[in-house]
Amino acid sequence: MSELAIERATTEDVFVAVLRHLNNKHIHEAIDCFADDFTFKDHGTRLEFKEKERLAQFFEKTRELFPDLCVQLDALLVGVDRVAGEWTLHTTVTEPFYGGLSRKVQVSLPGVSVVRTKNGLITDWSEYYDGLTSRRTSLASYFTEWVEI
Repeated sequence: MSELAIERATTEDVFVAVLRHLNNKHIHEAIDCFADDFTFKDHGTRLEFKEKERLAQFFEKTRELFPDLCVQLDALLVGVDRVAGEWTLHTTVTEPFYGGLSRKVQVSLPGVSVVRTKNGLITDWSEYYDGLTSRRTSLASYFTEWVEI
């Protein structure tokens, strides 16, 4: 974690740092805020990650598909080793439209992240938001294995 001394980093500091890094497209700095043994659950896409490399790929693919994505922190509820952050995700999505045309849609999506830390590093991160409204099914498809029946 570049700006934070691990021994002095509060859960709130770590959470805010990750959001700032992701908004600034500094994915590896955000990944450095996670412990080696962690769980990241995105309930909107029904994805779960436990490896830093896969989580980095998820964040990178998110940036690729939604280059103007920005997460605005709206409120924080802080505990000793946990924080719940209410946020609004803002992005633009290009969708197919009638007759082979496409249209740009502004997405403003409210959500909540619940984060737990230990020794200044994230051990658990869960995100809650409306998966259909988010228009992130294409993102989820890159990380979901399809099984033939």
